[in-house]
Amino acid sequence: MIEVLVVDDDTRVARVNAAYVEKVPGFRVAGQAHSAAEALRLLETLPRVDLVLMDHYLPDGTGIDAVQEMRRRGHQADVVMVTAARDVETVRSAMRHGALQYLVKPFAFAGLRAKLEAYGELRRALDVGGEAEQADVDRMFGALSAPSEPGLPKGHSPTTAELVRQSLMHADGPLSAQEIADRTGVSRQTAQRYLKLLERTGRARLTLKYGDAGRPEHRYVWATRA
Repeated sequence: MIEVLVVDDDTRVARVNAAYVEKVPGFRVAGQAHSAAEALRLLETLPRVDLVLMDHYLPDGTGIDAVQEMRRRGHQADVVMVTAARDVETVRSAMRHGALQYLVKPFAFAGLRAKLEAYGELRRALDVGGEAEQADVDRMFGALSAPSEPGLPKGHSPTTAELVRQSLMHADGPLSAQEIADRTGVSRQTAQRYLKLLERTGRARLTLKYGDAGRPEHRYVWATRA
């Protein structure tokens, strides 16, 4: 079993993430922490921690600060950042300090499951030991590139899904299907199809804009901005 420490300042979110972890075969929650200090204490006292799901916004510092202190104290547990922080500098800093994966909130169970399964695949590859040929190295690093949005319905392109998602995430406010189409270069009908998918999976929320006459315009906003 891969032992996981869940770190999140929100106790409710920590419980939800822990429940998600327990649903993935081969993973078990070793403990939950709600601050950097508590996370470091549990790393000292728990029998084993293989993986830390680390929030960035903690009451006594940042998740990256906590990772730095982990390494300074000699803790070698792997780290997956699970956070609402999406600015490029934070992502870059997480990479520099050894985070293997970065999962942006909000996410559904499928998103976390994909990251955990990719991590499990990497662990299995590394547990073989011995020397690695280039193909073996490529396979190990490839295990970490599992998509964050697994299980797209038939006929949906991961590339298009990512274009629509990024456009919505970085918008200043709600966007219509036509505005998404203009930003991504896809047709309005295609944009509408992917926006409805994001809405069904809880990543986007539908808002209505009422004009002087006629039907209201459907506009979509990324879930964290609603």
